[in-house]
Amino acid sequence: MSKRKERRAISKQLVIGILVLSVPAIFGLSKWIGNSEVPNESAENTNHIQTNTAEVETVEPVLRFGLDTTAYRFEEKTLGTNQTLGAILLNVGFSHSDVHKIVQSADGVFDPRYVKQGEVYHWAYDRENDSLPAHLFYEKSPLVYYHFNLRGEPSVERYERETELRIDTAVAVVSSSLYESLRQEKVPVQIIMHLADVYGWVVDFFRIQKGDYVKMTYEVQVVDDTVVVGYGRIPSAVFYHGNRELFAFYYRNEDTTYQGYFDENGDAMRKAFLKAPLDFFRISSRYNPKRFHPVLKRMKPHLGTDYAAPTGTPIRTTADGVIDRMGYTSGNGNYIKVRHNSTYSTQYLHMSKFAAGMKKGKSVQQGDVIGYVGSTGLATGPHVCYRFWKNGVQVDPLKEELPAAEPIAEEELENFLRMMEVKKAVLINLQLPELNV
Repeated sequence: MSKRKERRAISKQLVIGILVLSVPAIFGLSKWIGNSEVPNESAENTNHIQTNTAEVETVEPVLRFGLDTTAYRFEEKTLGTNQTLGAILLNVGFSHSDVHKIVQSADGVFDPRYVKQGEVYHWAYDRENDSLPAHLFYEKSPLVYYHFNLRGEPSVERYERETELRIDTAVAVVSSSLYESLRQEKVPVQIIMHLADVYGWVVDFFRIQKGDYVKMTYEVQVVDDTVVVGYGRIPSAVFYHGNRELFAFYYRNEDTTYQGYFDENGDAMRKAFLKAPLDFFRISSRYNPKRFHPVLKRMKPHLGTDYAAPTGTPIRTTADGVIDRMGYTSGNGNYIKVRHNSTYSTQYLHMSKFAAGMKKGKSVQQGDVIGYVGSTGLATGPHVCYRFWKNGVQVDPLKEELPAAEPIAEEELENFLRMMEVKKAVLINLQLPELNV
């Protein structure tokens, strides 16, 4: 064989060999590209690759009112002036007979007469057939909504959203008034009123001074982590007033033998009497046996404490008792006198009117509204004159050491103190703003 033929034969064998080797390599490369994996000859690894490619992450559908938003299109609306349920149904294309059926289906569940301007509702359209809404969700409040199923025979159901309890904190230093200082810190009005009830037995809110401060925790009821639907208790608070810190902690044991607010030693915050018959208004005249009367223009003892407030402000009885007298005199105007026990009585003068149901002999509870601020009788402006009797003698209630409710007993005190220490640490860690107080 010539050398040229020999070289051709060798070249042919090399080409065949290269092709034989290239075919699995090409298919292997193709498999690698398709699977995005480095090729491996082991069967074990091949099985592993196939298993991984079979694992597909499932995505949870986004739900709104329990409906999948990929299947339904939502439109949010607000009820306009003089709009009715029937009107909004007619506006989106339902016939009068359809509206009649829908309203009938709501009987006993939803009263269409009580829809209000500004209330929010939502149409849900089937994305495959959106000529008419398939569902209506009507929100009566952030907590309650009604589901109108508008397909076929209509039906209506009431739903109440689940709420969660969130604990918020607040710190406020008094600059002008306690109320204004708390509102500047965005504390809800309901919580401010509750704070007045918690400390109403131990703090005279008419003597609050600039530089006094409050730290507290309070409960907020929320829906979907953001929508506030209500407020609860104040679990803990500290009120700096009169150069001392007044702690208050809500405590309730398992059998509710103890239920209420106590200081850090387990003594009840609740006293036998509230400090005042009003909340957050000013004292216009104190108990003074030598006062010059502004109307009579002569010296006449003032044996009560005047609290100035707008006409119509509710007046609360400061302790449990029985209405001993009520009526009208030229000096007292409309008044009520409450006998609390054999030792104490209180009287409330110059009312614009009595609260409904008040009559002689009626039992009243501490904090009950018994009348409203006015200027009847000898009065220069709207206020309530609060008078206080001890053993038949009028005294200054602001100087009286009033009896307290029962403290927590020794056998329960350990549980209370354990709870109290945790809550107290939270209050202490709340920082006051850096003010020159």
